[in-house]
Parts: sequence; structure tokens; C-alpha cells
Amino acid sequence: MMRSIRLAILALLLAAGPAAAQDRLPLEAFVGTWSGTGIAEDDDSLFFAVTARDLDIVIRPEGDGFRIDWTTLIRSGGDPANPDVRRRSASLVLQPAGRPGLYRAPESGDPLQGGTMSWARIHGNTLSLYQLVLNDEGGYELTNYDRTLTDLGMESVFQRIRDGEIVRVVRGRLVKTGS
Repeated sequence: MMRSIRLAILALLLAAGPAAAQDRLPLEAFVGTWSGTGIAEDDDSLFFAVTARDLDIVIRPEGDGFRIDWTTLIRSGGDPANPDVRRRSASLVLQPAGRPGLYRAPESGDPLQGGTMSWARIHGNTLSLYQLVLNDEGGYELTNYDRTLTDLGMESVFQRIRDGEIVRVVRGRLVKTGS
């Protein structure tokens, strides 16, 4: 009986190892054009209204890796019928980093020299993009974009963390609008 239990546990442990890699979605699952909306929260959200955002993301193959373009349309302040609108766009090319599910931006800079270090990883059904910069005093700012595929589309969570403190979180939902 004990031998059977040990064999069953061993079989489960052996199956669990490779399963982690098998559970990681391929990059192709994230490829496409995604559009949706989000809400930004920060410390002031307790006292002031949250800000609405329109989110657009395009992920497409490029070389051995992929290119990601994202645009955020921010509506805040001003007349509610005619709010102030700001548009932020960014693009990044990421290439395989030599480990499964890990990508790096070839143009990444050295944060100690004032550059931005950018990398991405796929874990489970989430594509995460990270960008790290240091300020003049050696403090850091890390931005993290988690884009998680769901049965209904994509959930997006953006976090800006400064010296260990969460400064802003934007949560959104997007649907695939093109391939």
C-alpha cells in the first residue's frame, strides 16, 4: 500500500515539472489587435474620481520575437461633457532571451547609466512586460503590464511602482478586434 502511494506521489511530481512549461501559452495566442477600456486608481482615488482610459494594444510577430504597440487615451478633469484628453503611445520590440517564455528588448539600456531596461515573459496565460529605470538618487521605478488572456478576451493590469510603493494601477478589459 505504501509503495503504491509513493509511486503515485512520484508520478504526480514528475508530471508537475513539465506541465508548467506546457501550461504556458505560445506567443501566437497573444498576437492581434486588442481594444478596450480601463480605470486608473491611485492614492488620490479615495478623494477624487478615478480616470477612464481607452486602451489599444497591437501584438505582432517580428523576427524571432514580437513587437508590441500600445496606446492609452486618458480622459480626466475639465468639463465632464468635454473632458481633458491626453494620448500616450509606446512601442517595443522583444526578442527571445535564451530561456523559454522570456524576451528582452535589444535596445534596453543600463539603468545604472540612465537607460531603461525592458523585458517580457509569458507565464501561464499572461504576457508580462516590465520596464525598469533609476532616478538620479538611485531610487527605482518599475512599470509592469500584465496582459492575461481569458475566455472573454484580455484583462490588462498596469502598475507603476516607485521604490516599493504602488503609485498607480490601471485595470482594463479588452477584446480582440483584429488578427
